[in-house]
Amino acid sequence: MESIEAASRTAELGGSSLLDIGGTSVISAERHDVARIREKQRRRRLWNLAVLMGIPTAYFWYRLADGRPFDVFQFPTINWLVVVPMLFFALLFVLLFGVHVFTGVSPHNKVRPEEIDVTLNDVVGIDPVKEEVVRSLNLFLSHATFAKTTGGRARRGLLFEGAPGTGKTHTAKALAHEAGVPFLFATATSFQSSFQGATQRKVRNFFKALRTAARKEGGAIGFIDEFDALGMARSGVAMAPMPQIAGCYGTEALPAAYASVPSGTMTSPFTGGGDLQMAVNELLVQLQSFDQPAGMQKFIGRIINAINLLLPTNRQLSKPAAAAPNIMLIASTNRADSLDPALLRPGRFDRRLSFEMPDRRGRRALIDHFLSKKSHVSELDADEQRDILAGITQGYSPAMIEHLCDEALVHAVRRGEAAMTWTDIEHARLVEEVGIGQPVGYTTYERRLIATHEAGHATAAYLVAPERRLEVLTIIKRREALGLLAHGDREDVYTRSRTEMLALIEIALAGQCAEEIFFGDISTGPGGDLLYATNVAAQMVGGCGMAGSLVSYMAVQNSAFSDTNIVGRVLADPDGRAKVEELLQDQKVAIRALLVENAHLVAALRDALLDREELIGPEITDILEAARASGPADRVIDLRAAADIDAAALVD
Repeated sequence: MESIEAASRTAELGGSSLLDIGGTSVISAERHDVARIREKQRRRRLWNLAVLMGIPTAYFWYRLADGRPFDVFQFPTINWLVVVPMLFFALLFVLLFGVHVFTGVSPHNKVRPEEIDVTLNDVVGIDPVKEEVVRSLNLFLSHATFAKTTGGRARRGLLFEGAPGTGKTHTAKALAHEAGVPFLFATATSFQSSFQGATQRKVRNFFKALRTAARKEGGAIGFIDEFDALGMARSGVAMAPMPQIAGCYGTEALPAAYASVPSGTMTSPFTGGGDLQMAVNELLVQLQSFDQPAGMQKFIGRIINAINLLLPTNRQLSKPAAAAPNIMLIASTNRADSLDPALLRPGRFDRRLSFEMPDRRGRRALIDHFLSKKSHVSELDADEQRDILAGITQGYSPAMIEHLCDEALVHAVRRGEAAMTWTDIEHARLVEEVGIGQPVGYTTYERRLIATHEAGHATAAYLVAPERRLEVLTIIKRREALGLLAHGDREDVYTRSRTEMLALIEIALAGQCAEEIFFGDISTGPGGDLLYATNVAAQMVGGCGMAGSLVSYMAVQNSAFSDTNIVGRVLADPDGRAKVEELLQDQKVAIRALLVENAHLVAALRDALLDREELIGPEITDILEAARASGPADRVIDLRAAADIDAAALVD
């Protein structure tokens, strides 16, 4: 019975059904309330224009019918002695008050839907967020149907939060295009002004422009980019209560400040309010003041108030209710934690949408989308190749994936081709992740040492972590690295086991072990490897409970070793430092023994590096598998002696 009544109410409104509003596709323009209101406003404007033009037209026809000529209209005589002083004082008024008026003009750019070339079909790889955006858009388009059918209120504010390049602005543009209403775009920094009070006036006028556009067009969408520059938390404002968290699997740590406050709220000392803090206050007011009456309603209201002063109580006139303009404000930021808490409560920003890095499925969809628009060879149309590309771009944002394709095209054009190949993509990814190759003049000894070091890393990864993908092995200098091994997970990984953490330490220490095995000495090269291994070991000891103790060093506060870095806390504690040292030494012994047993693999990879300088992807594993199949060489028994002979030959 209730569904029948709801359907009848919807039919009376002429809008869309609740099923359409809650769907995952945008409702058609003919069925939503925005289009109906826009058509009603269009007809009203036509009637106003007809009346405005009809009065002078009727007057002229009357004069024509009366037989009076039209040449009786004459321009008045201008007395310049009177006009010039008036112009002077008018100019002086503009100079005195113009700056005050024009510094408070809203900084937005008004964009029509047809000017935006981005649609929701171009928003790929972030399906959960896209579905919420579509639902919010449908609520916006059918706000009247939703309110009258259910008694609810459509969302008025959306906060897009996420890392740079995850599609926040891109999605907002697509939403504005699909909505078919004016899109008022502004950056948070454009509201800032050196004139006292101008920032608040700009905020006020921005919302005024939103309300005006919404009344004319049936709805309007406002978008403020980099919102944290305008809505940063005010000094002295109580922060949100500390959440009572228990058993959060995979959480590295709570914010450090929470540990010293058992419960309740956090406050910061009040240091006064600047122009930006007053702007936050203005934002809070405007976000709650969408239902302000229009100019004509205010004028009529004043007249009614004056009349009511003359009327008895039982004869009072009622003022017209303020019509709520259909407005949706979207704000984007990559620093949501710095926003004022009062901005984030429901009624201001009703929904916070987090734009995360796309998973493997999302990256595959992005790759399909971008490659459909960019020139490429037929090899890249194979599902296997695209799946591999989706796997090796773990941690890439949509903007980074598109940039990777563009850089691959740049490399292809440099070769004189108009279509990218897999080699172009690999080269572009290597340059983006590691840097441009800068060959330097290594000595023969350095060249052999670096090749041995990197071959040790790759062999260890091949032996102890078969689940990892060997991507690039090079002895060409890139940025600060004289040589490097790039390796990553074959699948998207969100947590690691103790075995995997130990394998990462062994891979990091394998370069130093290879130097000891083949040269009987170590160089300064493993410094970065030791840094990485120490970080992993400290996390295992102090944060993950993987070293015989369940004490978390993240709980340490206000002590002699209260470094905010977990590594600093662990190493500052004598017991923690001893456990880290023990963990590193044990893994070094284990990986050194494994490399001694498989020294022929290191030697084969080293020789290939010396010959080709850079190995990519399958080239690394092909060499290792071939060397493993052929077995160790009989002539290399005493590796230390062989290293001494090599070093002596190099010195000679």
